[in-house]
Amino acid sequence: MTLRAIDADNWHACVKLTVTEEQKENVAENAVSLAQAAYEKQWYPHGIYVEDTIVGFLMFGTDQETKRVEVCRFMIDKQHQGKGYGKAALMKLFDLIKIRYGAISFYTSIVPKNHIARKLYESAGFSMTGEVMWEELVMMKQIV
Repeated sequence: MTLRAIDADNWHACVKLTVTEEQKENVAENAVSLAQAAYEKQWYPHGIYVEDTIVGFLMFGTDQETKRVEVCRFMIDKQHQGKGYGKAALMKLFDLIKIRYGAISFYTSIVPKNHIARKLYESAGFSMTGEVMWEELVMMKQIV
């Protein structure tokens, strides 16, 4: 598995990725995230690849309001869910974050009813902070 920056060569494949109907209310569409990254330069969109197949998308960076480094978008395409790609991608992301930022507190947030995302993030070492921002539950992992 690799994480590859989204660019002119792979953006179209990225926007074709989708989640299940039930998951659509939990995550922004990838096209919206790419537009955000085009105008808010603190965000870094990446495709999640297994060999040469894009199976998911994530975006990380520094939130301007909180000044925290976070993963603000994370999804695995509905055809590739249940294969362990989510956790593997988070492990790759942690390596990338450590290289880019060093040892830091790293954040994410989830829609309260998204129990699958919570379980995934907890299995990767995130824990609940007790904070609620943007009507979402905030989670944190210490990158060492």
